Amino acid sequence: MAVAGHAAEGIAEMRQSLSDPRLAGAMGPNFMRIVLAETCGQHSRVEEGLDLVARGLEIADQTGLRVAEPELYRVKGELMIKDPGNAAEAERSLRTAIEVARRQSAKLFELRATVSLARLLANRGHRDEARAMLTDIYNWFTEGFDTADLKDAKALLDELST
Repeated sequence: MAVAGHAAEGIAEMRQSLSDPRLAGAMGPNFMRIVLAETCGQHSRVEEGLDLVARGLEIADQTGLRVAEPELYRVKGELMIKDPGNAAEAERSLRTAIEVARRQSAKLFELRATVSLARLLANRGHRDEARAMLTDIYNWFTEGFDTADLKDAKALLDELST
């Protein structure tokens, strides 16, 4: 619904799904929070998205279930980028996402966070650093180049190389 232009209704429905243990159990509550936080950010509800991420990180600390932690930090960084005054905090969140993903050997999450950080760095005039870090993670992959994440990374690498 949110994608179809009915943001308030879609977000409300997603929130309701988050509280349904059958649905939350199938997808994992923190992954549902991530999708909801991203949706909030896409509809100018950044604070609401940040609250969802904070709750997700809190739950990860309480339960020790940290599989979604890199994505939570990535989404936090993405949400903070929306306010130029938060660029330094956004960068810290994205670097934390990369660090956590590396500890977990979660290469897809590391790639996503690196793409986000590379965009931020490039926009701040650090294109060489952005290109180098993105090249490192992109070159780790040996297959899956037709996936959206690797296509996005390749497009950014091409842009940074010009």
